[in-house]
Amino acid sequence: MQLIFIHGSGSTKNVWQYQTDYFKDSIAVSLPGHIEGECIGSIEQMAIWLKAYVDDNAITDLVLVGHSMGGGVALQYALDYPDDVMKLILVGSGGRLRCHPDTLTFMKNALDDSAPFATMIDALAQQLPKKFGQRLKADSMALGPAVFLNDFEACDRFDVMDRLNEIAISTLVIVGSEDVMTPVKYSEFLQANIENAKIKLIEGGSHYVFVDYPNEVNSAIDEFLVCNVDARK
Repeated sequence: MQLIFIHGSGSTKNVWQYQTDYFKDSIAVSLPGHIEGECIGSIEQMAIWLKAYVDDNAITDLVLVGHSMGGGVALQYALDYPDDVMKLILVGSGGRLRCHPDTLTFMKNALDDSAPFATMIDALAQQLPKKFGQRLKADSMALGPAVFLNDFEACDRFDVMDRLNEIAISTLVIVGSEDVMTPVKYSEFLQANIENAKIKLIEGGSHYVFVDYPNEVNSAIDEFLVCNVDARK
């Protein structure tokens, strides 16, 4: 069983540090353009890229773990390549990931004036543990507003709500009670419409619940996997 962690919008594989430190043989991927290469403009194409990565590296028995946009990639992959995936873990995500028009306008404006973007990233970093926040800030500033805009627009076009009942594999849905970007109702919809899904609500957790409460998230993942294999071996 191979865990693959997929980051969300405007992030890199580094966002999963607390998880990859714990699950020693896991893989965290950086999607193209995050930071190297060119961005992919749709979640469907991101899933195609991930399939090529999996095939090129001869990876089998996948457990896909996706945050926000990465959860969309994981869902799309499970729908398009169901025989590849053993289990699915969705963190702060949804079957539809619409972005508020003001968010898209903010990022478009930031292409010409990056100062508000830098202020936004600084505010986000200050809400996270200091060392982790500094790393996230450095990655976010290296990506810049163009990558954020690409990701947000890809999320805005994503919608597999009508296909969730096609997913038959065991699925764990993790969400923080204080997630305002992908509210708890998104995760409840996933749990209600994926046949073998269960939900783990973490009180006090934000959109970055796996950073806020890494021990709780890692334990939830561990419990979800334990019936098959010790993922840390």
